[in-house]
Amino acid sequence: MIFACFIILSVYLQRRIRVIQSEKEERETAMDEAKLGDKLNELVREVGGMMDPQYKKLAVLAKRAHENHKRLKKSVDSLQESLDYLRICIKYQLFDLEATHRENEYLRKLLEEKDS
Repeated sequence: MIFACFIILSVYLQRRIRVIQSEKEERETAMDEAKLGDKLNELVREVGGMMDPQYKKLAVLAKRAHENHKRLKKSVDSLQESLDYLRICIKYQLFDLEATHRENEYLRKLLEEKDS
């Protein structure tokens, strides 16, 4: 039962990782993250020097967009690390389960030989 749950969870996470990676690749092809950060910083500097209140609002929005982009990237990186850790845990659980099965078979064989 637990083994089946691990398999289902593993399959779901692998699919989710593929979706996240494809979304990330799409974003990277649209505009490289470094370019986006540079362009946003440049825009903030350009607009920040202007005195018009409308431009100041634009500067604030650009700064927020840059901060939101950083948070999103941090969240995706954190999710990727968590999924990697979960993958390792699942592999260990499978290894442990297989070792337990082998050990049980060996002990049953010893008991059968002792009873014979």
